[in-house]
Amino acid sequence: MSTFSDAKRRWARWRDGLRERRAYDLTYRIVVGVVGLVVLGLGILAIPYPGPGWAIVFLGLGILATEFEWAHRLLHYTKERYDRVMDWFKAQGLWVQALGFVLTAAVVIATLWLFGALSFAAGLFGVEEPWLKSPVGLGS
Repeated sequence: MSTFSDAKRRWARWRDGLRERRAYDLTYRIVVGVVGLVVLGLGILAIPYPGPGWAIVFLGLGILATEFEWAHRLLHYTKERYDRVMDWFKAQGLWVQALGFVLTAAVVIATLWLFGALSFAAGLFGVEEPWLKSPVGLGS
């Protein structure tokens, strides 16, 4: 027997025990819902940035899918659409891929500017330009 299958069976027995107690089951589902939504929200915020934004989205949906059928369907739908878009994007010419890179870089730079990170980084090098300061006063 593999250790993974033993752990999976123990988890299933533990989860079935929770389902028999309504208060514990509800509490567990609420915790899974909150954790899943927080992870999903962080993933959505991270999508335009270089890094694992979409992986975090899929992780959040995967957490939610352990308890909610709607999340399971949404996870499948989202992954299917993501794969289609990535296949389309990879099949495009270099100019479309370059445009995607430029737009991603613009979103990253704009949010770093809004959060005051550009002004902060410039200040580390002794550069104090007024146009680097956040227009909404964040990070100042």
